[in-house]
Amino acid sequence: MFRGIIEGAAPVLERRAVGEGARLVVALAAIADTLVIGQSVAINGACLTVVARTGDAVAFDLAGETVRRTQLGTLAPGDLVNYERAMRLDDRLDGHLVQGHVDGTGTVASFDARHGDHWLVIQAPQELLRQMVPKGCVAVDGISLTLAELAADRFACTIVPHTRTMTNLARRKAGDRVNLECDVLIKWLARLQQRNGGAG
Repeated sequence: MFRGIIEGAAPVLERRAVGEGARLVVALAAIADTLVIGQSVAINGACLTVVARTGDAVAFDLAGETVRRTQLGTLAPGDLVNYERAMRLDDRLDGHLVQGHVDGTGTVASFDARHGDHWLVIQAPQELLRQMVPKGCVAVDGISLTLAELAADRFACTIVPHTRTMTNLARRKAGDRVNLECDVLIKWLARLQQRNGGAG
C-alpha cells in the first residue's frame, strides 16, 4: 500500500522484453541502499518487486498483465519514472490510499498554465471515469491528486509547484500516456452497488 506522495523521479536505465513481460532497471540513487530483494516499490504508480540491485541500479520484473495494463512496457532508457516506497503503518496518510494496482491508462490532453496554476487534463476510458467523483482522489503515475474537474471523457487536476518539481510531470506533454488508479474506496462502493443490483 502506498500514499501517492512521490519521493522523487529517476531515470530508466534499461527495459527489455522477457517473454510477455519485461525486465525494468531504474537508477534509484536516492533510495537504492535502503532497498532489499523482495521489497515493494511503486514505479509510475505500479507496485513492483525488487528482484536485483547493483549499486544504484534496481531491477524489477514486469508480468505480462503489467505490460498490458500500464505504460511501463513502453519506457525507454532516459525516461523519468516516479518512485515511492511502500508506506509504513505508523506513517501519516498525507495523500490517499493507493494500492499500486493500476486500473488502466489515460492520455494527457493538455498541461498548461491557467489562472496562475498548472492544469493537467487527461482523457480517460469511460470505465475509469465512472469510478471517479468531483473533488475525489485519483493516482496519476502514482501521484495522489484531487479531481478539480470531471467531464464525460476527461478529468483535470491542478498541480502545485512542489508536485511538478518532485515528479516526472515537468516532462509531461499532450499525447503522453499515463498510468491511472482510481480511489479504492470508490471502487469498493461501486462493486457493492453492482452486487446489490444497482440499488442504494
